Amino acid sequence: MTDPNAIQPSELDQLPDRDPEETAEWQASLDAVTKAAGPHRAAYLMRRTLERAEGAGIALPKLLETDYVNSIPTSVEPAVPGDEALEQRITAWNRWNAAAMVTRGSKYGVGGHIATFASAAWLYETGFNHFFKGKEADGSGDQLYIQGHASPGIYARAFLDGRLNEEQLDNFRREAGGNGLPSYPHPRRLPWLWEFPTVSMGLGPLSAIYQARFNRYLANRGIKDTAGSHVWAFLGDGEMDEPESTAALALAAREELDNLTFVINCNLQRLDGPVRANFKIVQELEAQFRGAGWNVVKTLWGTAWDELFRLDTTGALVRRLRQVPDAQIQTYQTRDAAYIRQDFFGGDPALVEMAKLLSDDKILECFHLSRGGHEARKVFAAYKAAVEHKGAPTVILAQTVKGHTLGEGFASKNANHQMKKLSVDEFKNMRDLLELPIKDSDFVDGVVPYGHPGADSPEVRYLQERRAALGGPAPARRVHPVAPLPAPAEKAFASFDKGSGSQNVATTMAFVRLVKDLVRDKETGKRWVPIVPDEARTFGMESLFPSLGIYSPKGQTYEPVDRDQLMYYKEAQNGQILNEGITEAGSMADFIAASTSYATHGEAMIPFYIFYSMFGWQRTADQMWQLGDQLGRGFLVGATAGRTTLTGEGLQHADGHSPVIAATNPAALSYDPAFAYEVAAIVKEGLRRMYGEAAPGEDQNVFYYLTVYNEPMPQPAKPSVDGVDEGIVKGLYRFNTAESAGITPPANAPRIQLLGSGTAIHWALKAQALLADEWGVAADVWSATSWSELRRDALEADEALLRGEERVPFVRQALQGADGPVLAVSDYMRQVPDQIAQWVEQDWSSLGADGFGLSDTREAARRHFGVDAESIVVAALAQLAKRGEVKATAVKEAREKYGL
Repeated sequence: MTDPNAIQPSELDQLPDRDPEETAEWQASLDAVTKAAGPHRAAYLMRRTLERAEGAGIALPKLLETDYVNSIPTSVEPAVPGDEALEQRITAWNRWNAAAMVTRGSKYGVGGHIATFASAAWLYETGFNHFFKGKEADGSGDQLYIQGHASPGIYARAFLDGRLNEEQLDNFRREAGGNGLPSYPHPRRLPWLWEFPTVSMGLGPLSAIYQARFNRYLANRGIKDTAGSHVWAFLGDGEMDEPESTAALALAAREELDNLTFVINCNLQRLDGPVRANFKIVQELEAQFRGAGWNVVKTLWGTAWDELFRLDTTGALVRRLRQVPDAQIQTYQTRDAAYIRQDFFGGDPALVEMAKLLSDDKILECFHLSRGGHEARKVFAAYKAAVEHKGAPTVILAQTVKGHTLGEGFASKNANHQMKKLSVDEFKNMRDLLELPIKDSDFVDGVVPYGHPGADSPEVRYLQERRAALGGPAPARRVHPVAPLPAPAEKAFASFDKGSGSQNVATTMAFVRLVKDLVRDKETGKRWVPIVPDEARTFGMESLFPSLGIYSPKGQTYEPVDRDQLMYYKEAQNGQILNEGITEAGSMADFIAASTSYATHGEAMIPFYIFYSMFGWQRTADQMWQLGDQLGRGFLVGATAGRTTLTGEGLQHADGHSPVIAATNPAALSYDPAFAYEVAAIVKEGLRRMYGEAAPGEDQNVFYYLTVYNEPMPQPAKPSVDGVDEGIVKGLYRFNTAESAGITPPANAPRIQLLGSGTAIHWALKAQALLADEWGVAADVWSATSWSELRRDALEADEALLRGEERVPFVRQALQGADGPVLAVSDYMRQVPDQIAQWVEQDWSSLGADGFGLSDTREAARRHFGVDAESIVVAALAQLAKRGEVKATAVKEAREKYGL
């Protein structure tokens, strides 16, 4: 009878078997080994054969998992250069001070994390002593993405190095006084130390990949030689649960980013318990990374395990290590030798015999202390292998114990992430374990002392000598003194002032045309970094493909299908466009790397990232906050903006709220321009503020968010009246009056002020005509280019008033003397224009597209939301009727007339 589970020959016949007899012999050999030596031996031989094939470059599927042992055998580990004894003492001081800082701060209730750095100390110290290049090294130095919860250890090292003092350590997580330390890596709060904010977990690994990729982009475009820069990302095994953590692994492998190393601290614990309680996170991550094409180095066991592996002549130990789930490994950390003998060794006769040769102390040393991530020699070997590997990024899976050296109350306990302090007795035990010269009398009134061997001690001299040899302190952020970028030629901006005449032009197309002109600028053109998530044709950017090229480290290895067309799909090694595929998160990571290049590499780049506005702030607002944290500069462009302008797509594409989310970000300057000349003026001002000569006291570390529309509309000429440019930048100016619009209202006609932003201004202009022609009402139309900037200015005026300074908000200045009530309208929810309501002296009302979007024509959608011209007319009449300036019946008549 045929085995239904057996592979049928037809499944293997895609390639014809040229020698079936030889194939049968190989299969028979495998069967013989299985029968004679058992399935474990057969599996061992198969793994070794596949490894040999992989090493020889034979095209076979890769092994996704290897044994649960170190990738680098002890016999081939390189010696650690330098003074291991001094490094041990440096690490001990840093462990002590990290724990002391958090414990001392616990009396203020500000929190802190002790256990993470305790597990990862050697992962950092080995890098700082031997690998991480500082800013004075060749190129730009290395980029370090520090695991956020390990920040106390980084501060402790900076204290030992003399970069921080005791007062600053005591102000950990207490920044209001001006001399404190932020809880996590934060460039905005400690800009001389931190480069990369990492504590919105998952964003660090994603950003590190795109930073490594951007380093190559700069080099391939001839802007900066980044060959000497290496990106190191320190991550937690629990953090790898975040989708963003692994979202771009294939990109890193595909582009052969061997300038990138992930170091994953596999302490087997996340915030509340085991990472993979019933499974093995190291094996899972190995399979994931190897499958994506990464080089994987496992550093799991310390030297105490060498004796056990030598005794493992049958492979029973290796098999058992593969079987034991992570939560049980964690349990061994807290149990005595008898328990470990019974539970770990007791189920296999070969292991029972092995255990008889081991003392209790040896068992406890192995299972309580000896992990690869806790030994400088093991970590050094892994790092050296990583930086020497070519052709692929490397991930180091380093096994550690969370809470290592903190005592039995911390090590491997589920709650240790939330434990904020050690008792005095626990500190004394820790002192004895670390062999630190701290006396009992140093604990004054029960307060744990900081420890420092002295500025001229062998430890400090050694630390500083090592850092000097590697290019200076690390981590460190530097803003190189570079000259402001010259302003592009005025012609690029002024060409929009005359309008489009009889041609209808969408503001999306106006922006693309502006950028097309700006990238031709001889001085700054090469600095532009266009970024788009596979929607370039939607936004009319395909004209940039042949002229700028799409970046690819491989160039173009094929003939594009549209090569005979003018706007063909052109990839190039020095391409300028980053066309990222369908990934807003990846595009934002690109943007962050480019927008901070002025600090990371001393090269100011001008990124603009254009995206469906619905899929920007809603999907990646966390990264936009990261952008603000990292002091990034550039232009975010929300295209196909608004709730009613994108016909047919429906509610998932209908953006009615991105300006609301943008307004929550202190670094974002959000604009909703209505006309092409406004787009040009805002971009011109953005270039000056972020890249040119900043005004005194002006913060350059901002970014701009512009919403632009795919609705072709007439683009008027810029009004030739005073104050337009100022109004565009500050957020409001009068586009026209009823009279300047060619309307002759009746004498003493009631008047209303219509404020519109973005595409809504066209409905306001139509309403202006209807109000005059059909209702005898004079309306002035204002362009509100930025509701949020008007609000920000008004809030600053309120704050100034509290300080005793008289300041009038710009919105009140602009509207001063304007007759009648104010009616504001936008293609967003009413909350957007309502941001400024409290500072408007006139009677206020607003219209907006609240609720979910829907699929229909633009006209039907606007009628549905009550924001079309006719709805504006009815709302205007209602405001005037309330004031007694038109008859109350006019409102009902208008509703009936327009079918509302």
